[in-house]
Amino acid sequence: MVIDFHTHIFPDAIASRAITSLAESINYLYHPVTNGSKTELLQRMDEWGVDVSVAMPVITKPSQHVKTNDFAKSATDGRVISFGGIHPDTDDYKRDVDYVVSLGLKGIKLHPEYQNFKIDEPKMMNVYDYILSKGLMIMFHAGADPAYKPPFRSSPRAFRKILDEMKGGVIIAAHLGGHAQWDDVEKYLVGTDIYLDTSMGTEYYSEEQFLRIVKNHTKGHILFGSDSPWSNAKNEIDRILSMDLTEEEKADILGDSARKILNI
Repeated sequence: MVIDFHTHIFPDAIASRAITSLAESINYLYHPVTNGSKTELLQRMDEWGVDVSVAMPVITKPSQHVKTNDFAKSATDGRVISFGGIHPDTDDYKRDVDYVVSLGLKGIKLHPEYQNFKIDEPKMMNVYDYILSKGLMIMFHAGADPAYKPPFRSSPRAFRKILDEMKGGVIIAAHLGGHAQWDDVEKYLVGTDIYLDTSMGTEYYSEEQFLRIVKNHTKGHILFGSDSPWSNAKNEIDRILSMDLTEEEKADILGDSARKILNI
């Protein structure tokens, strides 16, 4: 089973407009490979050999909470599993987390750049603790984002602080722990309990560094992700399959580890 743990979809009515706007915001540094709809994601999954995709919504203002999570619930079926979301500036994070729980979603996606918060600021620690106490996973965007200028609001050192304070629960840092911050990923995160996804990575980090991180990180804590529609999952799957990894390591990355934490 191949599980793409990092994808994005939007309601049909706004999908094309949303993808165009996002692509323009990064001057088409990445060219979208889908139109952002669930229908087209499913078509590409069939072409790319992906069995299940996990969709990651990003709530950019508190008022979007109910609508975004309701869409996440409606999009979830046998082949697409959507996380929910909350906004850090909500007036009641417990209420919002409880709503995600009530919908039966498996986790919450947070994006420190689009949501304008530093991941290790004190107020967020209570939010993370509550999310994890409800049995939800947390997926973070991690590291550089081409739509924003440095300094960025996340770092491997800050993730290490969160790990030390939370002491439990499934926490996932996208982009192999921090896009363009992989030396610090090796310094602060490798060997801990954090999960790292591979999204938007094989074109950017060296194969040597990737293999070193895989070999030294906690077993079963690397998850395949494409960041579709911003990357072609087939290309990234083929790259991983071509690497000097054991068959067990390849299987863990491409789906087995994700299947365990998703309970599917």
